[in-house]
Amino acid sequence: MVAVLRDALALDGTGRLIDVGCGPGSMALLLAGLFEEVVGVDPDPGMIAAAGARAEERGVANARWVRMTAESLPGSLGRFRVATFAQSFHWMDRLAVASIVRGMLEPGGRWVHVDAITHRGVEPAPALRWPSPPHAAIGDLIRAYLGEVRRAGRGTLPGGTPSGEAGIMLAAGFTGPERLRIAGRIYERSEDEVVASVFSLSSAAPHLFGDRLADFESELRTLLRDRSPSGWFAEQAHDVELLIWSPE
Repeated sequence: MVAVLRDALALDGTGRLIDVGCGPGSMALLLAGLFEEVVGVDPDPGMIAAAGARAEERGVANARWVRMTAESLPGSLGRFRVATFAQSFHWMDRLAVASIVRGMLEPGGRWVHVDAITHRGVEPAPALRWPSPPHAAIGDLIRAYLGEVRRAGRGTLPGGTPSGEAGIMLAAGFTGPERLRIAGRIYERSEDEVVASVFSLSSAAPHLFGDRLADFESELRTLLRDRSPSGWFAEQAHDVELLIWSPE
């Protein structure tokens, strides 16, 4: 993804990136080397703390993290060369946010929407060296603790992920999109990495479990060990599609 975006947008280490709904910083940290500064925005204090910790662990010095809802932008954050939305736009007041962010882009700036399923691999899983995580059972466990409605911070998605994004972007004054597809790869993860990937989901953030967090993690690890006593898992990742929108 880094190479594809670098080439498509002629990114050269200058300019600023804003990652809206940044979660634990996955996208912002991945792209930090392509910009002078990256700014991650998220309303969830737990996600902001996790992003800061990851940046420190990786020695990323050009990233900062702002606790803020997308609807509260621009918040004196300035102008940006690129804005990214990685599996976050559907949680927001989409038309309002698209209109606000359009005004935050510098001339020639771009909006990049990452359309991907990153927390689970292709199903049915191909034959690989290690078993795949038991995603259906993990989803059932999350629902047993948190209920049927997907949550993120104080937000919920009672009706599922909304559609109609293209119409919203056009109404907000964007043109496009240019579509870039990145082939999914095979990746291997430890039990700890799978647990971390579950907690990195906005709908399964640690604070949502309250005082039941330790119980949830214990049951989650039991599910994983039952599936793979070795503690290792492998998956074929889904393809990733990048949709690049340009302000009119």
